[in-house]
Amino acid sequence: MTHPDLNLLITLDALLTEGSVAGAARRLRLSPSAMSRALARLRATTGDPLLVRAGRGLVPTPRALELRERIGPLVEEVEAVLRPAENLDLKRLKRTFTFRNREGFVENFGPDLLARIADEAPGVRLRFVLKPDKESNALRDGRVDLETGVVGGTMGPELRSQALFRDRFIGVVREGHPFRNGDITAERYAAERHVLVSRRGLDREAADASLAELGLEREVATVVSSYSEALAFVRSSDLIACVPEEYTGNLRQGLFSFQLPFPPPEITISLLWHPRMDADPAHRWLRGCVREVCAERMRPAVGGGEMAGR
Repeated sequence: MTHPDLNLLITLDALLTEGSVAGAARRLRLSPSAMSRALARLRATTGDPLLVRAGRGLVPTPRALELRERIGPLVEEVEAVLRPAENLDLKRLKRTFTFRNREGFVENFGPDLLARIADEAPGVRLRFVLKPDKESNALRDGRVDLETGVVGGTMGPELRSQALFRDRFIGVVREGHPFRNGDITAERYAAERHVLVSRRGLDREAADASLAELGLEREVATVVSSYSEALAFVRSSDLIACVPEEYTGNLRQGLFSFQLPFPPPEITISLLWHPRMDADPAHRWLRGCVREVCAERMRPAVGGGEMAGR
């Protein structure tokens, strides 16, 4: 299939507006001979002479008159599409963004983010959906605008990412758990029963590798797919959970958190998006809001919650 030369649209618009080859050439900064050749191509493409001589000038054919009513708005629309984006008017912006995260993000960062969006762009709505896996198809096909997570091997190579904050894993037990009494050692930790979090159903995580280096192994009583499920078990049993500290801050309210008695696994939480959204002004503004809200939330809090040392 032969594709038409879309540059001819601009040439035709100039010819029909000026009504002469010389005038159209000046308008497009071409030589008269180049414009004459372009008119010949237009005639061959449309099957119509378009402009015919009448005395010392040119007059449009009926076909040219018909096209003149359509070609001007069409060229204006094309130029608008290719024009750099204008300044973003946040107060008039009407748009819905879909944000995909693991449980914990909304509980810790959602209220502040929503308050900022409502203040700066009241017509913008955020739709939060859970992130069941690390596949990037939702970002690629446009079902999701942004997501947070740990950059891994399953992430599409074309995706953009920017680090938001570093997080470390900590231990969590219910208030009144016997584990709170006495020194928290690696041996005591390994001797307890644990709930493990794995979306893929694995029975090992980074903490197990740290214990193995000490010649220790823990008993995993159950495996769940989310932090909230793990913490639900912790609240109602003597199980221990290992969860990221910052990401689960509000989820752990009413529980006893402690530093792990070995070098804690660390992760970097990043913001992910598809490169087609790089230059979109509204998307760029939203990315900035997420970064700043996370940075504000991550500042050291005065009089924070209880955290036991090693």
